[in-house]
Formats: sequence, C-alpha cells, structure tokens
Amino acid sequence: MTPPVALGAEQLRAAMLAYRDALREHQQLLNRLNVYPVPDGDTGTNMALTLEAVVRELEQLGDGPAMGAVCRAVAHGSLMGARGNSGVILSQLLRGFTERLGPHDEAGPDVVADALVTAGEMARKAVVRPVAGTILTVARAAGEGAVTACRSGSTLVETIEHARRSAAGALAETPTMLEALARAGVVDAGGAGYVLLFDAFLSGLDGRAVEAPVEMEGLVVAGVGAPSATGSRSAGSEGRATGAGSGSSGAWSASAASPANAAADAGDLDLRYEVMYLLDAPDEAIGALKDVWSGIGDSIVVVGGEGTWNCHVHTNDIGAAIEAAIDIGRPHQIRVTDLAQQVQEERWVRDAVPQPAAHRAPPPATAVVAVVAGEGIGRIFRSLGVQELVTGGQSMNPSTEQLLAAVEATGSDQVVLLPNNDNVEPVAAQVDGLTDTAVRVVATGSIVEGFAALLAYDPDARLADNVSAMAASAARVVPGAVTRAVRDAPTPAGPVCEGDWLGLVRGDVVAIAGSPDGAALGVLESALAPGHELVTLIEGEGSTPATTRRITEWLHEERSGVEAEVHHGGQPLYAYLLGIE
Repeated sequence: MTPPVALGAEQLRAAMLAYRDALREHQQLLNRLNVYPVPDGDTGTNMALTLEAVVRELEQLGDGPAMGAVCRAVAHGSLMGARGNSGVILSQLLRGFTERLGPHDEAGPDVVADALVTAGEMARKAVVRPVAGTILTVARAAGEGAVTACRSGSTLVETIEHARRSAAGALAETPTMLEALARAGVVDAGGAGYVLLFDAFLSGLDGRAVEAPVEMEGLVVAGVGAPSATGSRSAGSEGRATGAGSGSSGAWSASAASPANAAADAGDLDLRYEVMYLLDAPDEAIGALKDVWSGIGDSIVVVGGEGTWNCHVHTNDIGAAIEAAIDIGRPHQIRVTDLAQQVQEERWVRDAVPQPAAHRAPPPATAVVAVVAGEGIGRIFRSLGVQELVTGGQSMNPSTEQLLAAVEATGSDQVVLLPNNDNVEPVAAQVDGLTDTAVRVVATGSIVEGFAALLAYDPDARLADNVSAMAASAARVVPGAVTRAVRDAPTPAGPVCEGDWLGLVRGDVVAIAGSPDGAALGVLESALAPGHELVTLIEGEGSTPATTRRITEWLHEERSGVEAEVHHGGQPLYAYLLGIE
C-alpha cells in the first residue's frame, strides 16, 4: 500500500471509524487509568461514546463526500455527542482539527500540522482552568511535534508519526506534572486515548494495524521511570487482560488501583455534582456563563460556537449552574450526576444505555445472553463474547419479557442464558418455553461465576457442549462480595450494625469490617485454600485506589503464589466482587 501524500475526505472518514474502533477496543484499559476518586464516568467510555456520535454523523453522508462535509460531520457529531469531561475536551480537539482541514480538498503535511496545533489551542481555551499533565499537555506536544517534522520536509505519514511520538513522550511525563497520577502510578487516561487517534490515522494511511495493548509494569513514580513491556497475558480474552496498552515512549501504563475518572482538573474533590447540558445561546453571552461557573465550580469545559454549546462543570450548586444557562439561552439534555453518593442499582438499571457491539457479525451457532449490573461489567462481558446484555441484579430483577427479547435479538437458534444472580435464575428458567429458540440456563449465581463460565464459551460449539463446559468452569469459582449493611442484624459472623462493611462468600456473611478492604481481606482469609491460584477483583462503587491497593498488596505479601487480576466493573451496591479460582 502506497501511503498518500495528502489527507483526503475518505482518509479522514476512515480514520474516524478506526479511532472509534480503537477506543472501543481499549476503553476498559483507558478506564483503568482513571484516578479521579469519585464515579464521574469512565474516560475511555466517554471518549468512545463521543466517537460513536461522530460515526453516526458520518454514516449519513453519501458516497464520495467532500472534505468540508466530512469535517462538519466530525465537528457536529462530537459536539452533540460529547460525554463527560474527557468527551467534551476531545470534541473540541476534533473541532479544532477539522476547522483547519475543512477549506481544503486535500491536506498536506503543513495543513495537518497546523490543524493539530489549532486543535490543542482550541481545547485549552475551552477549559477555564487548564491543568498541566492532562490531555491538553499531550495535544500541545502532538502539534509541536507535527510542526517540527513538517519544517524538516517530512511526508504526511512521517509528520503524523512524529506527532504520535511527541504525544506519547508527553503522556509518559504526565505523572511528573499531576500528583494524583504520580500517587496512582499511571499516565493520564485522556491523553492515552488521544494517542490512539494517531494510531488510527496511521492505520488508514498505510495499512498498519493499531497496536494491541500489552501488559506493562506500572510507572515507577520515584523518578517516574518509564514502564517496560513484560509481554501480554490473557485468560482467553482481552477482557481478562490485567495490564494496559503499549506505545512508544511508554505511552501506556496501568495500575491495579485506579478505578475512577481523571478529570481535566484533579483538584475539585469536594465538589459533589457533575452538571452537563447542551445550550442554545449567543456566542457573545458565553463569557457570562463562564464567569458564573467560575464562582461556583471547577472542571469547567464549554465548547461549541454558532449558537450551540456543550457545557460541563463540577459544582455543589446545581440550581445556579443551570440558572446561569437560562439567563442567556435555552439549556437542554441536562444531565446531573452525583459524584459522591453511591448510585443505587435501580437508578443504574433505569438509566443504563445498551452498548451494542459495533459491526455485528452473523449470529454464532450458540449465542449468550447475560444479566449484568454496572457499565464496566457489561464491557467485560461484551469482550468475552456475550451477544446481548440485560441490565439487572440483586435489587432490580429483569422480567421474563426482557430476557425473552434479548434471546430473540441474538438471531441464534441456540442460546445460553447467564442469570448471574440467584434471584434472576427462576425467571430465566421460564424463557425456553416461550420461544422456538433453544435456551438453556447455566446457573451462575454471581457475576464472577458468569465471568468464569464465559472462559469456556465456544460460539461455534453445540448448545449442549457449551452448557456442560460453561457450568463446569463456573463451578470452579468461589464467589465473594463486599457490600455495606443497610440495617442492624445478627449474622453467623457476629452482630452487624447499619453501615458496616460485610464480606460475603456464596451469600453468607464471613467478615464484618470498618472498611471495604478490611471486608475483602476477610473474604480472602475465609475462602482461599491450597491450590487456589487466581483472585479476580471487580471494583464497584465504594472502592478506591487505596483500598484496592491494600488488597493486592496483602495477596502479594501473604499469598505470594496467588495472582490478582483487577477490573473496573462500576457495579452499584457492591464495592468489590471477588472470584477465587
């Protein structure tokens, strides 16, 4: 494949599709880089959802669109579909980039370099209090690298390669700029996601593959030594990978203790609410909005123009944040997220947005439907081959109708149904008699049992063979959980007071503690036995980087032969789900 000398409309459209796919593929790894210690949404997920909106706009274009049309679709799609702090900043980067490309039928190295500089500048202007060590730092470095390459006479591909190297180098230095990153031993999640943009461009320009992530050691924060690749490890799927991706100059690093969101400003930990909305207002009035927000909040990002704006703030005064918009225009699609209080399972189920797999393949011989609670858990199950997800769990059981609809949506004649909760299993058992599809339930009583069952799943195998293998795999797991007591009660482990942290093994209370990690260690001490080799730890609401680190360090010191795998599930009610194998 001969690389083009200039970037055309089709190459730009292909790059956006490739970028969407790359973010989807690596979103779990990006989410694990998050260090913001409250549930402010996941960086990888928010960036991927923003690109999904871009792709929807691009899909509405006909064949052979002009560069201007593609650029407008990217700009509009990213503005309207931006999710979370990271998504809003990414939308501004894409808008700045396409603003410079739009007037050209084709863009050579000089135009592309100028566009990358403009992207970084526009994104920085959109953030009211820019912070070094974030995606803004990485974007600026990418633009500077592209300009340096262009001035030396580099080709288009060489210019983008140099931009990527500069971005990756800046990314590796982000822990030296932000204390929160240094403490967690990770690089900035948004910056890592931005590096993937250059991989996507290079893939479209010369056919190279986007680099698959490999497991890497965490950054050595005492001096911030660069991470070193140790080779990949996967227990059957990317969803079981324990590390994060690679890239030049140490572009990727993961820590087992990094579950929440890296915001553009990591200093606003006392601000409880995230307020986001689209705003129809005159451009000249936006300065007044920013002035009001500066007095009531932080992590302020306002992007857009020509009367349409996407606005994001962290604040304790929701009313004032919204009234500031009403004073100058019309806010709509208003979203308010409580960043400090645990989100209850019923609310998650009500608000959950299904995440269908992109580019659905023909139905397999045997499909899988799984019941899940928590966006991160849904991503893990998707990565392990589940075709359809149904939201639900302990306190919000799905109906027979919901399960039946999911089974029929697979398009397969044979379906395995994973209830992943004892309360859901009786409902799941009714589905087979209501459809011509052959449905069999593998009696998984917990998420970790469902997780283990999927490691034995073969989409090309017969239903009976899958049921046998998956049930045997699930049976090898000892399921545990950490949750908080909602009332005083006697238990086999002793009296429990409301607010105590409880450690459960197969639903029975085995530990009572004052912290989630204390309860988790009680589970491990109770359930770990000779011959156990692996503990899977799924982080949910109530977990923190510190508590996860204490659990993994205890395993390393007290059970050196047992490996730990950590995943961010985002499940409500349970700070940790544990699987012991």
